[in-house]
Amino acid sequence: MPHRHHPLFLSCLLACGLGAGLGAQAQKISDDVVRIGVLSDMSGLYADTAGRGSLESARMAVEDFGGSVLGKKIEVVWADHQNKADVGATHARTWFDRDGVDLIINLNNTAVAVAVNNLARERSKLVMNTGGASDILTNEHCAPTAIHYTYDSYALAKGAADGILAQGKKDWFILGVDYAFGKAMAANLTEFVQAGGGRIVGSTFHPLNASDFSSFLLQAQGSKAPVIALANATSDTVNAIKAANEFGITKSQTIVPSLMFINDIHALGLKHGQGMVFTTGFYWDRNDETRAWARRFFGKMKKMPSMIQAGDYSAVTQYLKAVQAAGTDDAQAVVKQLQGMKLSDMFAQNGRLREDGRMVHDMFLVQVKKPAESNYPWDYYKVLTTISGDQAFKPLSKSTCKYLKVG
Repeated sequence: MPHRHHPLFLSCLLACGLGAGLGAQAQKISDDVVRIGVLSDMSGLYADTAGRGSLESARMAVEDFGGSVLGKKIEVVWADHQNKADVGATHARTWFDRDGVDLIINLNNTAVAVAVNNLARERSKLVMNTGGASDILTNEHCAPTAIHYTYDSYALAKGAADGILAQGKKDWFILGVDYAFGKAMAANLTEFVQAGGGRIVGSTFHPLNASDFSSFLLQAQGSKAPVIALANATSDTVNAIKAANEFGITKSQTIVPSLMFINDIHALGLKHGQGMVFTTGFYWDRNDETRAWARRFFGKMKKMPSMIQAGDYSAVTQYLKAVQAAGTDDAQAVVKQLQGMKLSDMFAQNGRLREDGRMVHDMFLVQVKKPAESNYPWDYYKVLTTISGDQAFKPLSKSTCKYLKVG
């Protein structure tokens, strides 16, 4: 005859045992809240491509997720790193040590990102770098709980070099910004140009947020190199291209931007930007899914999203999915969960997280339209081809990340 438990005993099992189990799960969310910190340039030259738009993207992702995970509230906080590594590190340290921030995203400055990666490594806290460019973040400055999400200098430089070398233009001059990002991009460009049978005939580096590009462009012009590659970003890129047009340089030399955002084309205008070819991780008008999300973003920000801002939304969304699946916001557990997931949304196409922290996904080679080809506002790109993640990003076999398993 089967053993029967008294109803009161069963009630106790449910109330005590199941309740204790739920309580144990609840304790896996630190401080009973999941806090996401958007650490970005909110007021400087990189603010337009990240900044408040990145904060809005993060908030959109939280709202779309439902505002809570595992029954716990999700909070979004923000700070301005001012493009200073010490300022960014101070904010990150305070967030990690005092304020219970579980994830820091954006970091749209390589020097800041390196400093925050160091803190993430020391404290075993999670960082999803959606804005910094240099591939040193998944090589010499990698960390077990640091993810490089949106793009990097390797993928951008490879697309630029391959496209222009195919046109038979072999001699290059590099004009870059004088800090970690510009130096890394210049090194990547040099690698790919030389590998493709070309050569770098000269280079020069300008200050961040330069006010005058004339002396730098005269050096580039004097080199007589058919290609002038720009290893800078946002307003520095826009101002360098405008000055090159004013000096008549573009009549005899091709300007190749390594890192270009749709915001830059909007500021530059199709007249000066037409014909440029470069690699991007996102274009708002690529398909129905990208258009639907981008129009929601436009409704809030009155501009189309950059690839950084699209990457912010995707990173937060995938992070929250991983927290939910792992049952905790513990950084190492979340990274392990992300590594086992297929990452797919309006930004991430064929996405996956490698053990060096690189999020590999499809990239897109685009060309800026001629003014007559643009049919409506922000209709700026022709997508020439899709570059698979394995082709776009540095192979894992070439990574110098010291945390990779050997053998």
